[in-house]
Amino acid sequence: MARQRSYRVHPQRMAPRHPGTTLVQKPLFRATDHGRGVVLDPDVFAPSQRGGGWGPFAESFLRLNEKALARLGVSAEVSSSENGVRLSLVPGSCAGAIPLRSAQTGHVSAGFLVEPRFGWAGVGRVLTQIGWQVQPSFLEGPLVPGSGREVPPWVLAGPVLARLSELLRALRRGYRVEEQELRHPRGRIIWSKYLHGSLVRGNWERLPCRFPDLANDTKLRRMVRWAVERVRQSLLMASEADAVARLLLAAADSVLTHLRDVVPLMPNRVELSRLTDNRVTDIFLRNGLEALGWVVDERGLGGGREMDGLAWSMRLDQLWESYVEAVVRREAAATGGSIKVGRKRETVFPLDWSDPSHRSMGQLIPDIVVFRGNSVHIIDAKYKAHLAELDDQGWHRFTTDAREAHRADVHQVLAYASLYAADEIRATLVYPLRQETYEALKSRGRDVSVANLLHGARQVRLELRGMPFGQRSI
Repeated sequence: MARQRSYRVHPQRMAPRHPGTTLVQKPLFRATDHGRGVVLDPDVFAPSQRGGGWGPFAESFLRLNEKALARLGVSAEVSSSENGVRLSLVPGSCAGAIPLRSAQTGHVSAGFLVEPRFGWAGVGRVLTQIGWQVQPSFLEGPLVPGSGREVPPWVLAGPVLARLSELLRALRRGYRVEEQELRHPRGRIIWSKYLHGSLVRGNWERLPCRFPDLANDTKLRRMVRWAVERVRQSLLMASEADAVARLLLAAADSVLTHLRDVVPLMPNRVELSRLTDNRVTDIFLRNGLEALGWVVDERGLGGGREMDGLAWSMRLDQLWESYVEAVVRREAAATGGSIKVGRKRETVFPLDWSDPSHRSMGQLIPDIVVFRGNSVHIIDAKYKAHLAELDDQGWHRFTTDAREAHRADVHQVLAYASLYAADEIRATLVYPLRQETYEALKSRGRDVSVANLLHGARQVRLELRGMPFGQRSI
């Protein structure tokens, strides 16, 4: 029986480098966050083994790809089959793309892409609505084969525009103070350095000077304009069918209005490296210069421009927490509530263990706590599908693992509720839903499930709440 291949190979062929040779695009394996594991074809990564399977190369593959898999939150499962060792990659709560290296040569042989289960449009809506507070982490290393045309251009364009906007704000904060040894005085001569340096070494004509300079700032602004225009071109290609691309296109136009006084200048890689070395203390400058480098290298702007793309990773559970926080802040502002969030370490409760071996869990940190008068509302965002599955399947059809995970969620939020004393205490678990699922549940009054817990004079209202993963208001 022929082995089934679980990856998608792009039919396009790259131009041959030499007459008589043809380079075929390397395969791209695809998965969905929290989805089923993807079985890897060993023939892509190792020599053919007698009897099939990976043979001794499975361990080598895992060792060479261990760091990349960890950065994407992917776990490897090794099992046996009739064809020998079977290796599959199981996605977690991250979306992103990484290159996969050959178990024999260590060279990149394929790509691995984890797509969001709520779709790229859902992620784009959430990122837009929270102002890109959560951004993809771009990983060092080679490009990911085939991912450039599978990932929307805004995955890179959004962070690039955000970084370049911060860079412009950093440049507007004032003059840059430079120190150089010159043959003619400029600004203020640093006499102490002159006496103990130039004079002692016999270099009387070299004057260490400190002076304000805006030359680099003007040049940087020209580079930023060039980069924003390039990003804008990429977004324009996808804007007709992509609402997020249209929004970012407007953001790019807004940035360009602040750069009308300069002409674009394509950065030089050597110059970018020099600027980075000289300005290590300013995080906004470093991030902006790194973003300029991505655009210069054409490293996977997406939207069909390049076959291969940058390696990147984004925690979807953190994205969901940020989105829920933004929604709760709007609701609290409308009802006069005040908020504390775990992200800012405002809700930390230390645990004082008598047994030192338990100190790995040293604190409880609720995601969000809302205070209104004599009431406390504890909210914990969970990037899972419990609410939808409970409604569609019922508790009895829940898998054992799903039941235990759901119980753990409930116990956790109730533990948080026990930390507060108030006349009214509400503990809510918020789960993401697809827009269609949310609308169907809401029409039947099932988007929120409630249970009341009574213990003596203490009452806690437990809620399971479903929210759409990004409103379709954009």
